[in-house]
Amino acid sequence: MAKTAEIPVNVNEVSRISPGTHIHGDISSEGDIRIDGTFEGRIYSKGRVVIGEKAVIKGDVVCGNADLWGKMEGDFFVKDTLSLKESSAVKGDLHTRRLQVDLGAGFDGSCRMISEAEFDKFVAEKANFNAKTAAVKA
Repeated sequence: MAKTAEIPVNVNEVSRISPGTHIHGDISSEGDIRIDGTFEGRIYSKGRVVIGEKAVIKGDVVCGNADLWGKMEGDFFVKDTLSLKESSAVKGDLHTRRLQVDLGAGFDGSCRMISEAEFDKFVAEKANFNAKTAAVKA
């Protein structure tokens, strides 16, 4: 079996969308992402996604871990731990291995506890679906 080269990730590097910034599209990152602005689309991160208090997200988030303080409309797919902080508001479904909910956090949707294997299967299926969709568009 051939080994694939992994990109080294510096834990001190975080991709950041600052307050006042509006982005539409998809984000894919090997490392951590912090969003304090407005984002519409899909976010894929092998690391942690932090959604700040003033952030507004419309779309799905697929990541290793997540901390949510802001507002989100979409589904979460989290490999390990999703933390809904006291100022957070989520309208969508949660799929995570572990869930931490602070008093005051708002949540409107369903929650499904999943294993790492289920997460990996979902990501593989989603990647395969996206590749097929791209091939059809081409």
